[in-house]
Amino acid sequence: MNQSERRLFLIQSLLKEQPGYRDIAVPRDTEEQKRLLRSLMNVREAAPVSADFLAVQDDYLHAAIAEKGVTDLRDLTPVRGELYLWQGDITTLRCDAIVNAANAGMTGCYRPCHNCIDNPMLN
Repeated sequence: MNQSERRLFLIQSLLKEQPGYRDIAVPRDTEEQKRLLRSLMNVREAAPVSADFLAVQDDYLHAAIAEKGVTDLRDLTPVRGELYLWQGDITTLRCDAIVNAANAGMTGCYRPCHNCIDNPMLN
């Protein structure tokens, strides 16, 4: 299965889980598919998934990481002491945790494809 086939499998699986999402059309454009997949993953309630879904998701995410690359602290130069200034995609940072903005309830957005702080368009 190639990356496009994995992405479509994941999107279709997530759409089938939620009756309210079943009428959402899957875009033909790769970037729009990525945006939809990310949105669906962001709004999914925690629940068990099949071993097939997990395997495809794991392969998809590993390939996406390999494509984007990883930013390591050793590759950065401190501005002063242990203070680093870096601008880029925080999902490429090799780190233990990423703290992101949330709404007043400390939860994320529950609207697929809503362009809010925790559900941005993919670059």
